[in-house]
Amino acid sequence: MVNSLFTPWKIKSIMGGVVGTVSRDSFEWTYTEEPHFSRRKEMLKKYPEIKKLMGHDNNMAMIMIAMVITQVITCYLIQDESWLTVLIVGYCFGGVVNHSMTLALHETGHNLPFGHSKPLRNRLIGFLGNCVIGVPISISFRRYHHDHHRYQGEDKLDPDIPSDLEGVLFRNRFTKMIWMILQPGFYAIRPFLKRPKVPCKMEFYNLLVQLIFDIAIIYFMNWKALAYLFFGTVLCMGIHPLAGHFISEHYLYAGNDEETYSYYGPYNYIAFNVGYHMEHHDFPNIPGPKLPLIRKIAPEYYDDLPSHDSFAAVVWDFIMNPRSGPFNRIKRPASKDPTTPDPWVM
Repeated sequence: MVNSLFTPWKIKSIMGGVVGTVSRDSFEWTYTEEPHFSRRKEMLKKYPEIKKLMGHDNNMAMIMIAMVITQVITCYLIQDESWLTVLIVGYCFGGVVNHSMTLALHETGHNLPFGHSKPLRNRLIGFLGNCVIGVPISISFRRYHHDHHRYQGEDKLDPDIPSDLEGVLFRNRFTKMIWMILQPGFYAIRPFLKRPKVPCKMEFYNLLVQLIFDIAIIYFMNWKALAYLFFGTVLCMGIHPLAGHFISEHYLYAGNDEETYSYYGPYNYIAFNVGYHMEHHDFPNIPGPKLPLIRKIAPEYYDDLPSHDSFAAVVWDFIMNPRSGPFNRIKRPASKDPTTPDPWVM
């Protein structure tokens, strides 16, 4: 008689404990509307002074210009260093600056540096800030990110939701670590595969400006200087404390059933307050620097909600906790035919 310790069920159970196999094998489906529209309506009725926070913040543009200058100077200083030095500085410094820049581009995507009345200025500062990222993302991100707000959690419409294949393939600690490393690729490619849109004229302009900048860096410095920018962007969107915001924003954790979470730790100072994510989805037309004021005005809408206090802990828990994985997202049926195009607003 075979020892019961080695029955197939127990072997699977033992291996699951060793490698941390994810227990969830599907998304958490809901059939209610996304929560932020009703929250926004209720909060504005109770606290109309929140409207005074809406608008733009010109300081963002100045900060973005300073970040570009900082990165160009760093490219010049590092161009003759070893590849190991380039990688280390790219991960520890350049990537942090570039990750912060991607969050600045998130702000430009909402027209927050100059306001909705000056869309071209927002696009131009986006082009400039995008230069140090290494690849053109400013316009494409804006187009698909608006879908994330408009169709939060909706099947085939929200580009932020992982694919079923991601949930199936990345199911244990090792593969989840690989998923985090590859996160920049999934984040960039997923929208184009899920709901592709015809490229617009602004995307071609974005590409042209990026090519001119990249060629200038190579011509006046060298390939290593450009690699510093690109490596920093990719590395810090993977396994890096700042990349924890990709997980913290909408992934279910610790038995909570909220679909949006905030982070109130110190990284917000260099991340344009992206951690105030519940606040951002409630009021996407309020600039990042003013998001903490929403919580001060209406504390009862935020203080009792689950939140994060460490991006690094979010990354660690996502990889190590068998209850966490790509399927830890709330999904709802699509409200429209995904093949129907949306109007494009510059």
